[in-house]
Amino acid sequence: MRKKDCFFLGTVVGKYSFKGELLIKTDTDSPVDFLNLESVFVDTPTGLVPYFIHKCLLHKSHLLRIHFEDIHDEQSANALLKKNLFLPLDLLPPLTGNKFYYHEVIGFKIYNREKNMGTLLHVNDQTAQPLFEVDYRGKKILIPLHDDFIIQVDKDHKKIVLDLPEGLTDL
Repeated sequence: MRKKDCFFLGTVVGKYSFKGELLIKTDTDSPVDFLNLESVFVDTPTGLVPYFIHKCLLHKSHLLRIHFEDIHDEQSANALLKKNLFLPLDLLPPLTGNKFYYHEVIGFKIYNREKNMGTLLHVNDQTAQPLFEVDYRGKKILIPLHDDFIIQVDKDHKKIVLDLPEGLTDL
């Protein structure tokens, strides 16, 4: 499995027991959606490696507590600490309305009301607020991503219509 065919599920942030159970901080608002997984891919220096799940539970409402089939002690669990976990894109729950996954809107045309602002190159989610990176006539502009700005997400025509505050893109 290639990483480009997957989405980021979360990171192993700690051990739960001396029997190899691990705590996973997920990159989702709804970790309960992933309780019935059979396997995940662990990002290793040699690529993504599948790990099969023996048991998966919700831990304190925002973490997953996973016991992998071949991890039975602390030493084996230690090797997975701080590793990133991935799943195939086809396991993403479908979104409706104006909701979207960042990877699926790359290449969409961005409009401020009727004005074409350019093509979405990237969504930078490493900042306090996610930013659309848009190619506007050969120049990269940054647009804050906020639910109140989004008027329409048209997946069929690959366009997102925004209602941006006056002067925001003039900065």
